[in-house]
Amino acid sequence: MEEYKQKFIEFLLDKEALKIGEFKLKSGRISPYFVNTGMFDDGESIGKLGYFYAAKIADKFDSEEFDIVFGPAYKGIPLSVTTTISLSSDFGINKGYSFNRKEPKGHGEATKHDRQKNWIVGHKIEDGSKILIIDDVFTTGGTKYEAIDLLNSIADNLHYIGLIIAVDREEVGEDGKSAIKQFEEKTGIPVDSIVSISEIINYLWDAKKITASDKQRLEEYLKKYGIEEVKRRLI
Repeated sequence: MEEYKQKFIEFLLDKEALKIGEFKLKSGRISPYFVNTGMFDDGESIGKLGYFYAAKIADKFDSEEFDIVFGPAYKGIPLSVTTTISLSSDFGINKGYSFNRKEPKGHGEATKHDRQKNWIVGHKIEDGSKILIIDDVFTTGGTKYEAIDLLNSIADNLHYIGLIIAVDREEVGEDGKSAIKQFEEKTGIPVDSIVSISEIINYLWDAKKITASDKQRLEEYLKKYGIEEVKRRLI
């Protein structure tokens, strides 16, 4: 496992953003673990979080593959800013950041017919821009679909090179299908994560940071709700 992934898991633990226990999710499922990126609520932690996103991006993409790091409102707003800061200061990659408003701007430079000024904050979205989307998690993908529709209404021939999230839960939705897989098929945009829950389980077990019973509960949960490739690996 890459060093930045190991450090990210330790970071999740240190900030108590990753907890093992019993948690009821929005879906109604009872999960043996919970990831809460809302715990990164000060300058030091949000700066470190930006570093881990930047490390993943630098590891996965060539610097010429993208122009803009875009964060869908609301969680993606600080992520787009802190990630581009780290890309510049830690990896020597200077890129623009942008994020959308939830409601159109109605004052200042805003005009009725300028969707760019009304909806986008940060780097200008131009025809042919190469965009990398980042967000905290992926549940149904609703905010991502909305953001893509908005961006496509602002400029033509946009190139979406990928979507990066913090932790991939590797689960299927209530329909038994992977929401991430559906998103990739509908949009053509590949989704990747800083780390997956399978990688987290393996690291915690190897580092003796979880008990055998906790490992079993985590794996039983994935056997029940995990995507097919995870289920096959656990059976």
